[in-house]
Amino acid sequence: MLKLLRFMKQYKKECIFAPFFKLLEATFELLVPLIVASIVDVGIKTGDKGYIVKMCLLLVAFGAIGLISTLLAQFYAAKAAVGFSCKVRRGLFAHIQSLSYTEIDALGTSSLITRMTSDLNQVQQGVNLTLRLFMRSPFIVFGAMIMAFTVDPNSAMIFVVTIPVLSVIVFGIMLICIPIYKRVQSRLDNVLSKTRSNLTGARVIRAFCKEESEKADFFARNNELTSVQKFVGKISALMNPLTYVVINLAVIFLVWRGAMRVDTGVITQGAVIALYNYMSQILIELIKLANLIINITKSVACANRIQSVFEIENSVKSANTALSPDNANTVEFKGVSLCYKNAAENSVENISFTASAGDTIGIIGGTGSGKTSIINLIPRFYDATDGIVAVGGKDVKEWNTEALREKIGVVPQKAVLFKGTVRENMRWGKNDATDAEIYAALEIAQAKDFIDAKEGGLDYVIEQGGRNLSGGQKQRLTIARALVKRPDILILDDSASALDFATDAALRKAIKEMSGNTIVFIVSQRASSVLHADKIIVLDDGVAVGIGTHDDLIENCEVYKEIYYSQFERKGEKS
Repeated sequence: MLKLLRFMKQYKKECIFAPFFKLLEATFELLVPLIVASIVDVGIKTGDKGYIVKMCLLLVAFGAIGLISTLLAQFYAAKAAVGFSCKVRRGLFAHIQSLSYTEIDALGTSSLITRMTSDLNQVQQGVNLTLRLFMRSPFIVFGAMIMAFTVDPNSAMIFVVTIPVLSVIVFGIMLICIPIYKRVQSRLDNVLSKTRSNLTGARVIRAFCKEESEKADFFARNNELTSVQKFVGKISALMNPLTYVVINLAVIFLVWRGAMRVDTGVITQGAVIALYNYMSQILIELIKLANLIINITKSVACANRIQSVFEIENSVKSANTALSPDNANTVEFKGVSLCYKNAAENSVENISFTASAGDTIGIIGGTGSGKTSIINLIPRFYDATDGIVAVGGKDVKEWNTEALREKIGVVPQKAVLFKGTVRENMRWGKNDATDAEIYAALEIAQAKDFIDAKEGGLDYVIEQGGRNLSGGQKQRLTIARALVKRPDILILDDSASALDFATDAALRKAIKEMSGNTIVFIVSQRASSVLHADKIIVLDDGVAVGIGTHDDLIENCEVYKEIYYSQFERKGEKS
């Protein structure tokens, strides 16, 4: 929690003014019981109406000053809290964007969303309440005790006993609740994860008639969250009744003790009223403090979860070297292996091959054979656990990561488009791309015809996730987006799976005829997609069981032969 306070540096003035104005209001509030006591002992006792009116006007003035102070305190506290949360959110989002796939996989998307929304909102509320009440409530509690001693030291001794007892109750409950609130947020992560998967997979769930089982699973997770919240709620709920019991016992003793001392003439009736008012102030402030402690407890737990993300370091360290325009012309794997974090065994094992400028490299294999794992190592989405991945003759770890990725165009398995026009989506590949460059990329990606048919052309608005496009249209647009930047290395990760064979063939032909010396990696389960590649890498359970041309592999690689003949008639063997 304390480490997040670095985001408060810009709001030092607000952090001073907010508690200052609250303490100013509290100071006037502490004077009120003395004025009430003087009204009773002087004005009412002597029947001096003028004095009573004068003292009442003074109370009104104190109230007006207190109101202005409260409004100013609220303004500065809100400004600091909202500004603080804004900066934390920006910093957190930027930090998440800097993490590699390894760290994001470990944290989980749902957990990150919870931390950026629910957790951060709770921290914002905690900062606001802390600035306004954290100093005010203790100030009034101890100030009331001191003022009570100025009225009657003997009767005020009850304050000395009551306040420590109440402190033990309040802080004891706080210490119990902090770790439980962490569990609450963890359960909330589980509920959000289930909700997210159900919303994104709603069509699949309905297609397989799994609504009831998914409901049952969601209810189970939701009940876990509810039970933990109820448990911590019951503990927190003890605070108010326990404090009320202690305070009311103290009030009973105070009134009894005060009555005896009034009867003997030691103190006045106004003094007893003042002592009772100070005890009431302590009761009210301790209830506020109790609620504040509960909110701070939640905020601390949430802040620690946010800080834990900031403390995660990117495992992919970027070097300072910048790639020059002509040195991303080779890709070489030297005994490369990859083991994902917390995995029991390697996903790919001892992969070695070389790709030169203008080469087309096909990567084929069954599901889970490690095809995507290999190509994710080139732009350093993951780092190899063994061996070297070299681009331009140097280990990718020696290049600046951002500059390296500028030279690479990646089309992932899942076609992801963002809400906005076609032009805006295409400019993800190149910020200053002209319409001519965009149309050239669309033509190579076999997407120009259907974009021209859309109302508005490049100004056609794509809905979030490309909901208003077919699967094949989305894939072609993601390919065009990568082609706009004219990359030195183009990676197509099973990105034509939704295309028919004719469109797929036309796409591969257009990419082959592109000007320049682009190295193209085609990852596919279709033998037809890699058939004419200069080099085909055949994977089986993470191991390269064959590397060569189609003709070589048909003769010498059983795995490739099995894949090929499962998709083609034997008479098409040489086609």
